Amino acid sequence: MWMLCTALILLIPVDQGHPKTTNDHRAMVMGFDQDKTAHHFLLYADGGAIDVTVKDASDTKDRDAIRSHLSHIATMFRSGDFDVPMLVHDAKDIPGTAVLSARKETAAYRYVQTPNGGRIDIVTTDAETLKALHAFLRYQIQEHHTSDSGTVGRR
Repeated sequence: MWMLCTALILLIPVDQGHPKTTNDHRAMVMGFDQDKTAHHFLLYADGGAIDVTVKDASDTKDRDAIRSHLSHIATMFRSGDFDVPMLVHDAKDIPGTAVLSARKETAAYRYVQTPNGGRIDIVTTDAETLKALHAFLRYQIQEHHTSDSGTVGRR
């Protein structure tokens, strides 16, 4: 899958005179318009959640792309593959991903379709995995500039 994502990225032309913005890069990797969607990263005592929705409920194109992306991401995370976040953020060392990958059997990643997008519910009972997951989610909050608090709440 990593090779497929890389191949798709390499096939998309880049105007050398006009560098892509962060949102253009993220849309290219994730498959949906970042300005038309809202990301939320939630921390819970037993894990966390990644929730992405369209801002306009009539935007079925981006809604369907969100659903496809999150379903795929949940499958990748279950197998310990965290390459997509590295592509999205153009970074090699995203907090928590090394532990989440190495301890993949200690977390459950479940995709849930929501009315305007989708969500990945993440649950773990392992303290090291939980700490890594919370670091990963806080990084996502910062990188996506969400209004999420980054504090541990109730599911």
